[in-house]
Amino acid sequence: MSGVQILKTRDDRIPFQFTTTDNEYQFKIVGEKGSGWLDGESEFSFDKLRPRIEPWLTSLFQSEHFALLAGSGLSHAIHDMATGKPLPGMATVSFSVFNDEINAKAKESAQKYGRSEGNIEDQIRIAIELLDGLNILGARDGKYADSANKLESELKNIMRNFADSILLGEQGIINAKEEKRQEAFNYLVSFLMSFASRTGTRDRLQIFTTNYDRFIEAGADAAGLSLIDRFIGSLNPLFRSSRLDIDIHYNPPGIRGEPRYLEGVAKFTKLHGSLDWLNSWGQIRKMGIPFGAKEVHPYLDVPGTNGEEALGLMIYPNDAKDRETSLFPYIELFRDFAASICRPNNVLITYGYSFGDEHINRIIEDMLIIPSTHLVIISHGDPLKRILNTYERLGRHSQITLLIGNILGDLTTLVDHFLPKPAIDRTTFKMAELLKARYGSSESPVKPEEQKSSNGDNNE
Repeated sequence: MSGVQILKTRDDRIPFQFTTTDNEYQFKIVGEKGSGWLDGESEFSFDKLRPRIEPWLTSLFQSEHFALLAGSGLSHAIHDMATGKPLPGMATVSFSVFNDEINAKAKESAQKYGRSEGNIEDQIRIAIELLDGLNILGARDGKYADSANKLESELKNIMRNFADSILLGEQGIINAKEEKRQEAFNYLVSFLMSFASRTGTRDRLQIFTTNYDRFIEAGADAAGLSLIDRFIGSLNPLFRSSRLDIDIHYNPPGIRGEPRYLEGVAKFTKLHGSLDWLNSWGQIRKMGIPFGAKEVHPYLDVPGTNGEEALGLMIYPNDAKDRETSLFPYIELFRDFAASICRPNNVLITYGYSFGDEHINRIIEDMLIIPSTHLVIISHGDPLKRILNTYERLGRHSQITLLIGNILGDLTTLVDHFLPKPAIDRTTFKMAELLKARYGSSESPVKPEEQKSSNGDNNE
């Protein structure tokens, strides 16, 4: 393990940076700016990190309102753990018409938001906008109509291939060796349940993601975590605009008229759409595409889809321009996001999100205007400095926690050492109250060897 780590927790006034030494579990400060809890030491061990991070995250996880924003970093981490390979992506494509214009505009859009080159998502978004314009001009000039037909045909193939490339990542998980696949799902389940293990008296966890894949849904199924979204129905779920606060309750045995919240339930929103969402007949429907299917096309060629094919898939991106976020269903999804995080006593955790989507960043910035809110940024890296630039621009440093680096942001390290226990552990709470009653404010007389053994057992 190597690379610069950036940490800011508790009462740290500024982030401090450190890196590994020859011993991968021994660290040294980068530069002259350390932290007060190091007592002036220039080197420290991994053992000093957990007492600094885990209690802080545990306390934040118990906030009145709680939300998780998962970016592509989560999918990359799970896929790499299962296969040892990076998540498949799709390279930029060439168009037979207006190729130079599309690429130039895609590059311009990417550079505006801190990326050096345009990617496939930029190209698709620009091409869809161009197609709308060509259809308008084509009503008067047949030349533009021919170009529009060619571009539409190419876009259908590109969108279908783009969807299939997303499925490749899911296939990597399914086709991985059984022990590696099981390990990846175990860590994904532990990661999700560390957030979702909230008592029924607290507000539900709100999970938001910018990913098109279904890794989170697969992990929730494996964990037995019930996800509540805006889709209603069984065979062909339909997206509803209703803002009803639907939840799941149960009646305790022998008690009537006093329903209680069911544990293991979370609200779920996919901000950029999903691989299995189809816009057909003016409605958004969820298709039954199996996790890790070979291709998406067979599931589009079914009665009732109005021949929409790939252009009806709700996976075209909106990371640079906000036009799509004002259209159905994105306006509803982003309204949920804003309503969920922009309220007092809310904590938002971001994992694997690079802060490259300005419309999301603006909502997060609005959240931090409320003094009782807090933002925790966990990332495997920040190669384009977008996270640190956003941190400096926001200015509300006392409301932001940073864990950035290939150690602090590593999924296995987080689950094993830094995140709260993925269970509602009332026994630990009762033990803490008992020790406090017996010994007051002093620590319990536990020998260092016993304490070390106890910590090790909890991490297994």
